[in-house]
Amino acid sequence: MTYKLNVQYNNRILPSTIGIVYLFFGLLKFFPNTSPAEDLVEETITNLTYNLVPDQMGLLLLASFETFIGIAFLANLRNKYIIYSAIAHIVMTFTPVFILPELLFGKNEFTITLLSQYIFKNIIILGALLSLTKEFKVDKKKGYNRPIIKTY
Repeated sequence: MTYKLNVQYNNRILPSTIGIVYLFFGLLKFFPNTSPAEDLVEETITNLTYNLVPDQMGLLLLASFETFIGIAFLANLRNKYIIYSAIAHIVMTFTPVFILPELLFGKNEFTITLLSQYIFKNIIILGALLSLTKEFKVDKKKGYNRPIIKTY
């Protein structure tokens, strides 16, 4: 495989794998008691919205959002709004660390639960999403960002 083909192939791998993760975890949330983070999501949304959004509605909205992002990445629809929305989502997944630490660390602050591992793995996804933002370049003549896929 030539270097040019290898770069083109790698430019497609990262968004596809992000899309698979988003799609899988988004779809799980549509089915009751299948997502390991279902209770955590419901409690986090309840706390963040001060009980204004019902648990099931919040879970369905999040499931729809994650599924949409997953499909967009798998369909190679990588515009800045989708990538920045995914970055905002991933950043928000860290809010339980601050508002619900007892669920993530148990009684000991240095004990890591399965839920906290579920959250902290998002650091990798955040790094991958941030690396995708390098694909955007400001077109000063047209005044907007356009995707640039470099093929060397």
